[in-house]
Amino acid sequence: LKCLLKIIFISLQEVTASSRHYVDRLFDLDPQKVLQGVIDMKNAVIGNNKQKANLIVLGAVPRLLYLLQQETSSTELRTECAVVLGSLAMGTENNVKSLLDCHIIPALLQGLLSPDLKFIEACLRCLRTIFISPVTPEDLLYTDATVISHLMALLSRSRYTQEYICQIFSHCCKGPDHQTILFNHGAVQNIAHLLVSTSYKVRMQALKCFSVLAFENPQVSMTLVNVLVDGELLPQIFVKMLQRDKPIEMQLTSAKCLTSMCRAGAIRTDDSCIVLKTLPCLVRMCSKERLLEERVEGAETLAYLIETDVELQRIASITDHLIVMLADYFKYPSSVSAITDIKRLDHDLKHAHELRQAAFKLYASLGANDEDIRKKIIETENMMDRIVNGLSESSIKVRLAAVRCLHSLSRSVQQLRTSFQDHAVWKPLMKVLQNAPNEVLVVASSTLCNLLLEFSPSKEPILESGAIELLCSLTQSENLALRVNGIWALMNVAFQAEQKIKSDILRGLSTEQLFQLLSDSDVNVLMKTLGLLRNLLSTRPHIDHIMSTHGKQIMQAVTLILEGEHNIEVKEQTLCILANIADGTTAKELIMTNDDILQKIKYYMSHSNVKLQLAAMFCISNLIWNEEEGSQERQDKLRDMGIVDILHKLSQSSDPNLCDKAKMALQQYLA
Repeated sequence: LKCLLKIIFISLQEVTASSRHYVDRLFDLDPQKVLQGVIDMKNAVIGNNKQKANLIVLGAVPRLLYLLQQETSSTELRTECAVVLGSLAMGTENNVKSLLDCHIIPALLQGLLSPDLKFIEACLRCLRTIFISPVTPEDLLYTDATVISHLMALLSRSRYTQEYICQIFSHCCKGPDHQTILFNHGAVQNIAHLLVSTSYKVRMQALKCFSVLAFENPQVSMTLVNVLVDGELLPQIFVKMLQRDKPIEMQLTSAKCLTSMCRAGAIRTDDSCIVLKTLPCLVRMCSKERLLEERVEGAETLAYLIETDVELQRIASITDHLIVMLADYFKYPSSVSAITDIKRLDHDLKHAHELRQAAFKLYASLGANDEDIRKKIIETENMMDRIVNGLSESSIKVRLAAVRCLHSLSRSVQQLRTSFQDHAVWKPLMKVLQNAPNEVLVVASSTLCNLLLEFSPSKEPILESGAIELLCSLTQSENLALRVNGIWALMNVAFQAEQKIKSDILRGLSTEQLFQLLSDSDVNVLMKTLGLLRNLLSTRPHIDHIMSTHGKQIMQAVTLILEGEHNIEVKEQTLCILANIADGTTAKELIMTNDDILQKIKYYMSHSNVKLQLAAMFCISNLIWNEEEGSQERQDKLRDMGIVDILHKLSQSSDPNLCDKAKMALQQYLA
C-alpha cells in the first residue's frame, strides 16, 4: 500500500509540475513565447479534464483573462486565450464556476467590441459554452442593456456568430421578462431569415430561439404568424421543417414552435398545419423507435398542445394507437431492449423516470374531457396500479404528473364508482396530501374534491381517515389555489351530509376562520365558502341546530356581504343562504327579529336583477308559509313593511318565474 501511495504521489507531482510549466510560460517577457505557450496549453487540455482542473487551480484563468483584455496583446494571442478559456469551460461544472468567479463574462463581452472577426467568434464560442452550463445565471446576459443590441448587430457577421448568438439567446431566454427584452430588441426580425440559412446548425439554433421566444407568449406568437421569409410565411417554413425527411431535432423543435403559436391563439386548433402536421409529428415522436429524450419531449409537447382542446384530444387518442403506445413508457428499458450501447443504456436507466412523467402528463391531457378516452386509458394494462405506484415515486416530477393524471381521470363519474374504488386510490392520495410541496398539493387537493362528491364510494373511507381536519388546515394556506380547494372539498363533504359531519366541519373551521374566508379578497374563495354554508344549512333539524350555535355570527356575515361591493352571483348565493335559514323551524326567528336583514330582503325584491329578486322571493315565501307555527304574526309584520305591495307589483312582472313566485306568495296571504 505504501508503495502504491508513493507511485500516486509521484505521478501527481509530475502532473502538477507539467501543468505549472504551462502556467509559467504565460508570464514570459517574450510575446512570441507567450503565444506558443497558450497554443501548447490549448493542445494539452483538449479532452483532458484532469489537466483543465490543474491549470485552473494553478491560476491560469486570471492570467489568460489579463492577456485577453490587454490592448498590447496581439489579436492572435487574444484569440488563442479565448479558445483555451472555452476549452476549460467545456470541462466540469466546477470549471465553469471558477471561470465565473474570475468575471470571465464581462471580459468576453468586452472582447466582442473588437473589429477582428476571428477574435469575436472565439469570444462568442466561449460565451456560448459558459451560458449553456446549468451553473451560469442567465441574468448575466441582461445586466448591461447594450449587450443585446450589440449581439443583434453581430448576427450578420458570419455563420458562426449566427450559430453561437442564437444558441446563447435560446439558453438565456427563461420566462416572459427575457422574452420581452429580446423581442423589443428585434429578435424576430433579426433571426427569421436565419431559418433559410445554408448552414444546418444556424437553421437549427434559429429554430430553437423561436421555440423559447414563442413559449406561452401571445405577443411573440401573434408576430411570428405574419413574418415573411423569402416570400413564405413563418408557419409554412415550420411545417416544412417537421416533414419526415428532416432530422428529428428539427421536426421536434418546429413542432414546439407551432404548438406554442397554437396555444397562444395565433393559429387555430382546427388549422390543417396543427391537425394534419404538428399533431401527427408529435405522435410519431412517442414511438419506441425514438430515443428516450425524443419520446419525452414529444409526449410533453403533445400534452401541452391538446391540453385544452377536446377535438385535438379525440384526434390524438385515435392516432397511431397512441394510448397503447404510451404504455411502453412504463416498460423501459425492457429486458429485450435493442440498446447495445452500454453508455446509452446507463444514461436511459438514470432517466427512465422522465418517460413515466411524460406518459402521465399526456394521459392527463388526453383524458381531460372525454369519457370514452378516460375509459380507454384506464383499461390500458395495469394503468391504475401504475398511477398508484407513481404517487409514491421518489421523483417529485413523476409524483406531480401521476397526481395530474389521477385528477384528469377523477372527472369521470363512472371511474370514481369503479376503478378508483377497486384500487383504493384514495389511500396513496391521502398520503401525498400529508407532506408535499404546494404544486403537488394543489393538484392532489383538486383530485380529492372529486373523490368527495356524494356519489363517490371513496367518500366515507376518506372522511374516516381524517380528511376534514386536513381540509380545514388547507383553508388557512397562503396559497390561493389551496384555500379554494380546501373549501371546495368541504363544500362537497357537506352536501347532503349527516349532522355529525357538519358539526365536525364547523368545529374544524372555527368561527374565526369562517369569517376570514367570508372576507377573503378572492371571489372564488368567497363563493365556495357561501356554497359550504348553504350545504351546511340544509334540512330543518340541521338548520335549527347550526343556527342555535352559530346563528349570531352567520347573520353578521350575511349582513356584511349584502352590504359589501360584491357581484350578483355572490349576493344571490347569500340570499339563498337566508332562504335556507328562513326554512328552519326556530332559525327563521333570527331573520324575523332582525329588522336590518328584513329591510335588505325587501330591497332585493325590487332590485333590477331578476336573479336577486327571485332569491329574495324564496326568503319571503319560506317566512310566510301558512302551514307553519307563527306564520300569521310573520305575515302581519311583513305586510306592515310593505312586502305585500311589492308582491302585487311582482305578480305583474314580465319574467314568468318571478310572476309565478309572487302569485304563489300572495296565495299564502289569502289562504
